[in-house]
Amino acid sequence: EVCPLYLSIGNVRNNVRRAHRDAVAIIGFLAMPKTTRAYSEDPRFRKFRRQLFHSSLSKILQSLKPGMTKPKVARFGDGHFRRVIYGLGPYIADYEEQVLLGCIVKRWCARCLTPRHDLDQDALDRSREYVDALVEEGTLLGIWDDYGIVGDLVPFTNDFPRADINQLIAPDLLHQLIKGAFKDHLVDWVEKYLILTHGKREGQRIMDDIDRRIAAVASFSGLRRFPEGRGFKQWTGDDSKALMKVYLPAIEGHVPLDIVRTFRALLEFCYLVRRNIITEKTLVEIQDALARFHHYREVFRDAGVVSTFSLPRQHSLKHYIQLIRLFGAPNGLCSSITETKHIKAVKEPWRRSSHFNALGQMLRTNQWLDKLAALRADFTKRNMLDGTCLKEMTMAKWMTALQCYKRTSSLREHPVHSLDRNPLFNTNITLERKRAKTVSALAVELNIAHLPNLLRQFLFEQIHPDDPQDLSEVPEFHFPGYDGRISVFNSASSRFYSPSDLSGIGGMCTEYIRACPQWRNEYARNDCVFVNTNPELEGMQGFDVARVLCFFSFTFQGITYPCAVIQWFDTVGNSPDEDTGMWVVRPAYRANHAPHISIIHIDSIYRAAHLIPIYGGQSVSYDLKFYQSYDTFRAYYVNKYADHHAFEIAF
Repeated sequence: EVCPLYLSIGNVRNNVRRAHRDAVAIIGFLAMPKTTRAYSEDPRFRKFRRQLFHSSLSKILQSLKPGMTKPKVARFGDGHFRRVIYGLGPYIADYEEQVLLGCIVKRWCARCLTPRHDLDQDALDRSREYVDALVEEGTLLGIWDDYGIVGDLVPFTNDFPRADINQLIAPDLLHQLIKGAFKDHLVDWVEKYLILTHGKREGQRIMDDIDRRIAAVASFSGLRRFPEGRGFKQWTGDDSKALMKVYLPAIEGHVPLDIVRTFRALLEFCYLVRRNIITEKTLVEIQDALARFHHYREVFRDAGVVSTFSLPRQHSLKHYIQLIRLFGAPNGLCSSITETKHIKAVKEPWRRSSHFNALGQMLRTNQWLDKLAALRADFTKRNMLDGTCLKEMTMAKWMTALQCYKRTSSLREHPVHSLDRNPLFNTNITLERKRAKTVSALAVELNIAHLPNLLRQFLFEQIHPDDPQDLSEVPEFHFPGYDGRISVFNSASSRFYSPSDLSGIGGMCTEYIRACPQWRNEYARNDCVFVNTNPELEGMQGFDVARVLCFFSFTFQGITYPCAVIQWFDTVGNSPDEDTGMWVVRPAYRANHAPHISIIHIDSIYRAAHLIPIYGGQSVSYDLKFYQSYDTFRAYYVNKYADHHAFEIAF
């Protein structure tokens, strides 16, 4: 068996690495020898296998060593030349690989000397000099038991200057936080707690209700749904990330508040360390979240769910502040990037091979792909890829056809389509559902009888933006009337800066807000949005939440007004819920108990919002569908964990 090894240069930003722009490259395959069962547990074979790993790493990186000892002249981005000495940078690995890299015993920390039976203690960091001194003065068995050091192994970093593997191990958000502390620890502990507290049968019934709560969460752009809850065996990193966003409200009411607060503290820690820019203030918030997590997780020990918290992946959280100071904000830089790269560098080349002596074929395929990527970058720089041969040919054919049409007398009877939308590339034409063409027709379609009056009030606000009067005090004859043609749309796109989420290199993210009567020919979908009502205030104090019933536009006195019909939500209280950390909203009603509906300009919509019902202690019906969520419950949480941008604005 072989294990792929990936490398990235240090002078590119993390957004380039996350954008899969070939900033992370495969540089080799490490041999993982096997033997018969008779020798698989033999100490000599295990030592050989471990040392082979380090020797292979040293050999692969040996060509970089001259640049680490002798300065080289390099040209920088500002055009100046400087002498540079290179070095090995941080190494990202899951815990099993950290044990192998650090030459340590399992259940010990690869960065510090904390005893494995009590990882909550504070201890000195491991260092190359300290380990060498222990190996020289102590015995192999003594340093194994007292310090968790495998003394007869030589780390590959010993062959390179200024390199210490204990100091180079970097945080891994995926395996330490998402799949480790959250999924493998807390989520599993909740299930054990319910069975211990309520018995197996009642505990499983509660777990079924939690699954129904998760399945009842409304759709949201970029959010994976769990139609059957979380009851499936094969978990991926993306599954765990998606569960983090909806799990906290689902368990509330079934578990003690301290468990809810434990999840809140861990989620806030995860989202804070994931930010693209981390300031001293953020570090204080990270430390506070970690302290609250350590405090509230004791509920699991008190209930008998766990006997110890000496878990290496949870212990790694203590090192995050120090690692952020050393290596900067992780911003999503973790082993998930190499796992994604694994598809293109290993799985796809394997499928293209003959499966016989495939390693050489896979290496050759990767070399060819790298050369093609470099060639494409060079051609793009020379403006040689503006357009394609196929596009030029089809455009020429359409120009010829257009000239032929102009020569005939049937041009008016057969209008020509715009060339900007070439029918050759839009062969799948979808007939849209007929929507209203006038305000009166839209009022009937939405079942809002007073919609024309709302439109008149909207026009008055747009024409008189500085009028201090309340609309209820303005005489109706001052409101301008409009009964012309309107255009109704099923969705709108919002573009905002969100470098911590999946976005382009510039950090811009685009999401779609849906308001259509028949989504995918099955059900109505009306998303919720953040409406910017007070730009001077920060966080949720400057936003209101609303549900979009319809997008439409019209032209009045030569000005086009893109707008939305919305149903308002009232914010409950002046601060977030103290247990979940999320704001609470409920549907707003007027004095006559009718829903509070308005028409707003689309520019006042900031982005989409995701709401999760407050289930309380009630069980969710088996018949409840996720698209009925916004019409069923009385109050909702504003889900700040829907994505990283929502976490930064919904505080």
